[in-house]
Amino acid sequence: MEQEPAQDAEAEPSGAEAKLDKQDNTQVSSKPEKSPAEVKKKINENFFYTYEDVYSGPYVTNDTEISTDLLVFKHSFGYDCTRPVNLMVMDRDTVGYVAGNQVILQNLSTKHQKHVRSSCGGGIGFITAHPSKEYFAVGEKGKKPNIVIYTYPLVRPYRILKGGTEVAYVFGDFNRTGSLLASVGSSPDYMLTIWDWTQEETLLRSKAFAQDVYKVMFSAENEEHLTTGGLGHIKFWKMALTLTGLKLQGALGRFGKTAVSDIIGFVELPDGKVVSGTEWGNLLLWEGGLIKVELCQVGHKPCHEGPISQLIFDEGDLYSVGKDGVIRMWNFEIVDTADPVDDTGLVEMEPMNELWLGKNVSLNFITKIHDQGQSFWLAQDTSGSIWKLDLTFSNMSHDPERVCTFHSGGIEAIGVSPFTCLMATTALDRTVRIYDFSSNSQLSLIKFKQGGTALAWAPAIVSPEGGLIAVGFEDGVVRMIEVYDPTLLPGHEGQANEIAEINLKQVFKPHAAAVTALAYEPKGYVFATGSKDKTVFFFAVKNEYRPIGFICVPGPVQALQWSPPSHDKSTLLILCENGFAVQVPAPHHGKLYTVTTYHIVDLPTQYFHFYSVKSQIKLKDEIARREKEKEEKEKARLEWIKQQKELGIEVEETKEEEAEEEPLPPVYIPEEPSPILCGFYSAPGKFWLSLGGYDSGFLYHCEFSHGGEEDPEKRKDEPFEVIPMKNTENNPIHRISFCTQPPLMFCGMQDGSLRAYPLKEEGISEGALKDYWYLNVHDNDNGQIRGICCSHDDACLITCGGDGNIFTFDLLSEEEVPKELKVMIPPPRRGLEKEKATEDIKDPDAYNIEEYKQKEEHERKMKEAEEKKNKKREELSALRQDFVLLLQKNQELPKHMQLHREEFEMDRRIFEELDRQTLQRIQLVQKQLAWEHEKQFIGLQKLQKQFQDSLEFTLTVHAIQSNHQISTYSLLTVSEKYAQDKKQEDSKGAVHKEKWTGLKEAEQAEEEISRETSPVHRGSVAFENEAERLKTPDVQKPTTRYIESRRQKIRRLIEKYDALKAKIMKRRAEWHELYKSKPRHSHENSKDAEDIKEARETIGCYRLKSATDYTLTADERINTEKKMMQLAILEDLIHKTKVNMNKEIVSLRDLKVSTIDEIKSLVKEVKSIQANLDVSEHLPIPPIPQLHPDEVPEKIVECSSDVLLKFKEEQEAKAELEEPLEGCASFRAFRHVFLKTPPVEEGDAMVQTGDASAVVTGKQEAYEMEKVEPTEMELEILMREKIKNLYLQETLIKKINTLVINFDAELRLLRHKKLKMDVQMKSADLRCITCCEELLILKKLEIHEDLLEEQICAIINKQEDIQSKLKSCLAQMEDRKSEIVMLEEREKALYASFEASLGENNEFADVLTDILKKEVVYVEKEEVRRKAGEQNENEEEDDEKPDLKTDEENGGSERIVFDDSVCPEGCSEDLFLNTIQLRQQRIGIEKALQEEKKAAADLKKEYNALAIKAKEIETSLDRKNRKLEAFQWEKLHKLNELDVVVPLRLHQVQCLDDGEMPRDFSQTLVFTNQSLQYLKKRIVDLRNEKIMQREIHKKAKEQHKQLIQDKKEMEMEIQGKNCGPAASASEADKGKHQQAAPAEQILP
Repeated sequence: MEQEPAQDAEAEPSGAEAKLDKQDNTQVSSKPEKSPAEVKKKINENFFYTYEDVYSGPYVTNDTEISTDLLVFKHSFGYDCTRPVNLMVMDRDTVGYVAGNQVILQNLSTKHQKHVRSSCGGGIGFITAHPSKEYFAVGEKGKKPNIVIYTYPLVRPYRILKGGTEVAYVFGDFNRTGSLLASVGSSPDYMLTIWDWTQEETLLRSKAFAQDVYKVMFSAENEEHLTTGGLGHIKFWKMALTLTGLKLQGALGRFGKTAVSDIIGFVELPDGKVVSGTEWGNLLLWEGGLIKVELCQVGHKPCHEGPISQLIFDEGDLYSVGKDGVIRMWNFEIVDTADPVDDTGLVEMEPMNELWLGKNVSLNFITKIHDQGQSFWLAQDTSGSIWKLDLTFSNMSHDPERVCTFHSGGIEAIGVSPFTCLMATTALDRTVRIYDFSSNSQLSLIKFKQGGTALAWAPAIVSPEGGLIAVGFEDGVVRMIEVYDPTLLPGHEGQANEIAEINLKQVFKPHAAAVTALAYEPKGYVFATGSKDKTVFFFAVKNEYRPIGFICVPGPVQALQWSPPSHDKSTLLILCENGFAVQVPAPHHGKLYTVTTYHIVDLPTQYFHFYSVKSQIKLKDEIARREKEKEEKEKARLEWIKQQKELGIEVEETKEEEAEEEPLPPVYIPEEPSPILCGFYSAPGKFWLSLGGYDSGFLYHCEFSHGGEEDPEKRKDEPFEVIPMKNTENNPIHRISFCTQPPLMFCGMQDGSLRAYPLKEEGISEGALKDYWYLNVHDNDNGQIRGICCSHDDACLITCGGDGNIFTFDLLSEEEVPKELKVMIPPPRRGLEKEKATEDIKDPDAYNIEEYKQKEEHERKMKEAEEKKNKKREELSALRQDFVLLLQKNQELPKHMQLHREEFEMDRRIFEELDRQTLQRIQLVQKQLAWEHEKQFIGLQKLQKQFQDSLEFTLTVHAIQSNHQISTYSLLTVSEKYAQDKKQEDSKGAVHKEKWTGLKEAEQAEEEISRETSPVHRGSVAFENEAERLKTPDVQKPTTRYIESRRQKIRRLIEKYDALKAKIMKRRAEWHELYKSKPRHSHENSKDAEDIKEARETIGCYRLKSATDYTLTADERINTEKKMMQLAILEDLIHKTKVNMNKEIVSLRDLKVSTIDEIKSLVKEVKSIQANLDVSEHLPIPPIPQLHPDEVPEKIVECSSDVLLKFKEEQEAKAELEEPLEGCASFRAFRHVFLKTPPVEEGDAMVQTGDASAVVTGKQEAYEMEKVEPTEMELEILMREKIKNLYLQETLIKKINTLVINFDAELRLLRHKKLKMDVQMKSADLRCITCCEELLILKKLEIHEDLLEEQICAIINKQEDIQSKLKSCLAQMEDRKSEIVMLEEREKALYASFEASLGENNEFADVLTDILKKEVVYVEKEEVRRKAGEQNENEEEDDEKPDLKTDEENGGSERIVFDDSVCPEGCSEDLFLNTIQLRQQRIGIEKALQEEKKAAADLKKEYNALAIKAKEIETSLDRKNRKLEAFQWEKLHKLNELDVVVPLRLHQVQCLDDGEMPRDFSQTLVFTNQSLQYLKKRIVDLRNEKIMQREIHKKAKEQHKQLIQDKKEMEMEIQGKNCGPAASASEADKGKHQQAAPAEQILP
């Protein structure tokens, strides 16, 4: 953005600006604490600013002669309708909108405008009206922008709000009472500010969001609530009074499951809920920061086809405004009370009313007005209109009215009439508009199918009437239109509805891409067009524009400019976007350059490829700056020396050492060439350029060189003069226009500003472009100036920009403005009313001129070639007709005179050559079509795999003599998933089985090896010992005889030993097998255990699966995988069964085929036999059966060459009907007739001739035979032959009938078998349905079951871990116990050893015992010294023995150091030393015992803790198992709830009510026959078992009585035998006790 106005304002601030600076105050809280001195004086309600001190005016440099009043703003013809909100209603007739740096207040009735300029020149961000319509706010853009409050209708600046944002304001809104204003800024701060605008104070402020915020709105009901919406967010704000003051609190809306959307339109409802729109057209109802529901139309149709731009709650009705051009009214109560009905969160509703404005209408904003007591709405249409709408939706409602129309989007091009105050504009909205800028009105418009991109008003020399305009469009079309006064047409006086009308005069398409430039030669002979397709087309200017030709240029064309009339030659300057400039002379308008194409090759062309010099210029400036700095430093140094000398101080004049300079920046050349924006001629071959990108900031003076044969891409041309343009480094010049009175150069800048440079007689120079005049006109962000024009009299300046605005300025001051003159509309051409309407080019893909030329040339060549072909065809046709006549004449000759067909061949080699060429062509075509053939073949394979291979053909076999038939089953291939699962399961089962078998075999092998090796080893050892023992005497007795005898004896012993060993091994094996079969005491037979378990579970009770106490074992539990395998096995079984039946049916079909073949051969034999019989003796031959089409369905997909040729003929015939064929089609038809018909006719003739001769010969032979009378023998032979033939005839016919009957019988048998199988298959299908339903239930419950199993597995893992820890702890405890026992044993042994060392009656026993039991603690010498040093005690220490510290010392008693070196007097020294040693051992044992007991106690505690934890885990495991069992029962219960279809016959129903079928089967059970028979059999078995158990009980009772009797008898017998010895023994015992009593008393 240009900064000159800001600098000027800072340099000379006005009085009002000073007041604004003093009054600027920004507060965070509504009631800040201030000292009395800081209290600010309130602004008086009657205070106003002056408009002259507020608005941003033009800027001029200091030395310029241009007045600041150079341009006077006159009128705005455009409308920036693409802004989100750019419509403000002030009263019934006046609306306001932003136009660049102005706010336009326009009266809709009179079209009169007032304009209000921005205060800082940076553009305008928003406008909004006060609820009372007495004020309106203008939020601006720029550095530290302001919000200016103006009064209405006087439009006086009332208040200025400062400091609300850093760069630009985006949106603003007054609250319902108008006391507060909310504004929101753009990047980078996105600041939300609440203003007390009457006092210019900031009440609250907060950052709204971290991304773009589009809108802020107060709540209509609660002024403390606000809502902001923007890029991917919506935020709800509340002004809350806290302890520290008034705060602004925001809550971000959370989309949850709903996709994130940009929020453009929203409104807060009376109850605090918020309704917002979405990008996809639905409504969102927000409550508490969350989406309550998403609203759509019935059928999940969106509320709008596209984003919702605005939501309005007015008088109890909710309106939604969409980009689709529709306004819908919704029932507020339905919206407000909507609740979600399912997981989607969508609620369907229908609008109460709707209004659709049109197909190409896109609404951005609507606002309400009151006109004569009735409410209307004005709507902003992004297509370039303002609508007046009646939303009462009644029978009296007015139709939508388009109040104003404008261009939509940026203006692409502009042109001015050379005679009057008319201008024409075009844009991408596909319209061309004509304006009268003297009366400030739009005269007419015309609309086309494509958007306009270039425009040129024809000069007076081309169009003397001044109404011809050339317009280029984005599809490459150029249209010549003419503007005329319709009232001047003959017979139309006073009948025209418009002041001016537009007529389409001529249309042509010279380019394949958008037209970017149009230019007329000054002499008016040539018209040039440039395009993005890198071509420039020339036309001869006449009544009808005639194409001359085109040239190609190195890049897309940016601009075209013809040399001025002052130049000697007429040349065209072509400026390309990619840095190329091209100059060509004007082609001769009457010369024909080419015949077959419009491409002009020999036109002299000069190229200039711009090479960047900006970096070099900067480098030179840097060098000059450094040199200047050096000179200044040297000058200052010399001046200082001079001063010192004048003071009489001698200074040595030595140069200072220069400091090391920074290296110069390198020369930079941009990789991508800078685009050329505009340019103009300065002299023949010389021109000025303005570039964008890196090379902006300068005007470059360039010149074409004469060496033009070099490749343009390799050229590097530099300008010979460069003029720097102030403040254009990032703001390049896009358009340049010249004015003669006064001589000025106007420049349109990228930021929408306008500059004026005064020109002098010497032309453009650096001095002339130093000073300039400057004004911000268009929008600073997207208002790049695209066109600048001066009126025909240079009294008016017109600009257009990318913001869609068109501004007109007067070049005179307000005092010098002349009176308005009436515009002169050009008169119509003579004969215009009689001309037919020009046919327009509507297809954007239509041929351009060159393509059409090439097409015509191609068609001409094809036509000539086709004519030659037709001529040759006619010659060949004549020759063929002559040849056919020759063949007919040859046929008419006698047979002996006829020539053979081969004799007509002049040379056989010709046909051989033709055949060879045909074969080569066939091979060539095959090679050419190889890729296509392979592609089609692969496609056919894919189709077959998808549709044919996935199913088997269904064929139906029909009986021959009856209507019976049998069809195969329609089968699909088995599901790959089931096949893979089954395969994996089978492979897993095989692997497990293989592993189990291998494990068993390995165990058996180990047992056998261990069983066999031990006795063999022992035997081998014994044998070796025996051998050694027997060999020993050999050494002792070396006699040979003795050795031999010993050897024989050893051999006999070995043989005997081997036999004994074998016997022993056999016996051991038998014993091993016997012991192996012996069961253990705790062993239970698995089969018996299973039977017992099953009996306990089932005996006496047949529990149902629906019972509450029914439990499932682990094997009986079903899961998804098992059920899928069951389903797969069932489907596989069904598939195999059907496949087997299909195979039988196919075999039956094959039998029928073989039967038909056999019948055909038999019928042939019968016919040959009947040929020798009289007709009266013929028996009727049975008809030959035929195969039905559905018996061989595989032939449907078989394509033979005949079928393909027939298909091709059908396609060709269809193509002939759709599109008439040309000569080539007639040739194909002729070739088809000629090549196929004559050979057939010739062949038929020859065949007929042969047949005729054969018939004649046969008749002659028969005639000769009739003449000869047969003999008796011959008659006998004939009779025998006749009888034989009759027999054979009858036999063969019977055989034929037998074959038919047998086949039909086979079919009926197989049909009966299939009917039975159908019943089974239907039952299997029902079972499949049940399995599928069970599978669905299992899949739903699978997640919960897996979760429970995972939890159980985790608990089991913990339990195993705890158990392992318990085992480890228990093992350690056992180890500690054994250690304790061992230590106690050692202690007992120590005391026993001490007692033994004392002996008997030792007088020192007590002393030594005390020494042994004395509790002392050993302390090392160093430790004793250290402790002694700490306690400052001097104690003697022994160098050899350790010191002792008693327990009394540890307990705090008197310190005694036991001296082990002193032995009691009279005691043995050895005994004393032994006692000391034993004491040391005792202390060590007791210490170790104490540690072991402590460790054992710790282990016991740890074990107890682990046991408690294990018990908890076991409890948790039991709880989880119970949960799993309960879940399994619940799963089983849900599976049991499924309805299972069981087909039953009447005899299978046993629960009859009085012999009748029951109506309710809910209380019945369905048993299989096997289960029912088992139950019946079980009743009989139980009765028999009961009888048998009674007999066993009776026998056992009798045996028990007998055993009791035997026991009593044996006890009596034992008592009788033991009676005598027992009495003597008791007396002896009494004597012993009496003798022992005194001894016991004597013992102490």
